[in-house]
Amino acid sequence: MSIFPKLDPQAQKFRQEADTFGNLEVPADRYWGAQTQRSLQNFDIGGPTERMPEPLIKAFGVLKRAAATVNMTYGLDQTVGQAIVKASDEVIEGKLLDHFPLVVWQTGSGTQTNMNVNEVISNRAIELLGGELGSKKPVHPNDHVNMSQSSNDTFPTAMHVAAAIEINQRLIPSVTLLRDAIQAKSEEFKDIIKIGRTHLQDATPLTLGQEFSGYVQQLTYGIQRVEATLPRLYNLAQGGTAVGTGLNTREGFDVKVAEAISGITKLPFKTAPNKFEALAAHDAIVEAHGALNVLAVSLMKIANDIRFLGSGPRCGLGELNLPENEPGSSIMGNNTTVSVAGSNGHFELNVFKPVMIKNTIQSIRLLSDACVSFTKNCVVGIEANEKKINAIMNESLMLVTALNPYIGYDNAAKCAKKAHKEGTTLKEAAMSLGLLNEQQFKEWVRPELMLGPTKK
Repeated sequence: MSIFPKLDPQAQKFRQEADTFGNLEVPADRYWGAQTQRSLQNFDIGGPTERMPEPLIKAFGVLKRAAATVNMTYGLDQTVGQAIVKASDEVIEGKLLDHFPLVVWQTGSGTQTNMNVNEVISNRAIELLGGELGSKKPVHPNDHVNMSQSSNDTFPTAMHVAAAIEINQRLIPSVTLLRDAIQAKSEEFKDIIKIGRTHLQDATPLTLGQEFSGYVQQLTYGIQRVEATLPRLYNLAQGGTAVGTGLNTREGFDVKVAEAISGITKLPFKTAPNKFEALAAHDAIVEAHGALNVLAVSLMKIANDIRFLGSGPRCGLGELNLPENEPGSSIMGNNTTVSVAGSNGHFELNVFKPVMIKNTIQSIRLLSDACVSFTKNCVVGIEANEKKINAIMNESLMLVTALNPYIGYDNAAKCAKKAHKEGTTLKEAAMSLGLLNEQQFKEWVRPELMLGPTKK
């Protein structure tokens, strides 16, 4: 399948665009130019599903808007600069997404996507000013849209902007929604005593609320871990240009661009303290995805626990009644890709940028959507099957732990083994061994007193 966008059969006209390799025909109703068209031909890999993620394209719009704003203070023609700003706003708003057809599987620095953005914004700005598409006048994709920039610093900047926005606007709210819904269930179930399980075997009692509180804490830590990665994502490579030296920029450009991006996004972006690191390595992305991986592990544990507790309806544990829906996702494969890609940055430039940001944004989206779906379709509808919970708890031999202080560990173990072997209750076994009477058993074996440390 070709990655070329389907065009209106009535409008399949072309115009001539040129780059340093020569002329190319470009669809007349698309804003991209020759370099984008050449990439389409050279990297016809994977089809539309492998295109650069939408959040990255929008982040490029933020970057190009910020750069134009700063460049106008350094002498960029105001008319040209304002046209770039307007075109960039349309990119940010998602109005021009059909004009970004390139796939992740391209040059590892993301050069073609940077040029795709430059060409689209240039041609749209030309159109806004009443000019001819493809003329590069009065707005040139390199001289104006890409002024004081290089693909080597724009792409990592857009990576950080996209990841930070997605984490702040999509992931954290979604995980918080799930965490709060489970917190509500923890409080709802605080007085329901059940048997615990370790190694999939019966253990001592706890409340269903206590069990759910563990899930709440996992998600709270998950949110904190993700948030802890943000300060490094807020450091931007912009201003490093080709290798980190800042060649062809003006002094202070890097700081001003970061401030402009911060103003647009309302996030605390700042210029990276070391541009060589910012171009050559993407440890901040690897770190962020590591936190996403931990969150995915937590969600899998929580989902599996709830799945097992709701197993049945007649022959499973059946302690929870679940709505007839089920969520699920895994981020582990993406984490391996991001980790390997991050470790393979050689010398002054990591050239695995596209796949790193694609997988990171995909992981953010999967986790976010899974949390919302899990909350809406499962967690809010969970009900405790108290009849089944009580039946299982009262049959458990692990209540024998309460007898340790009164009859000793060895005698308690004898009771449990006898009851298990003979299929009797714990009380019957203990009484038959002459270790206690019925009244003592009632006084000593009280699950409600086994839920925490003994009070002084």
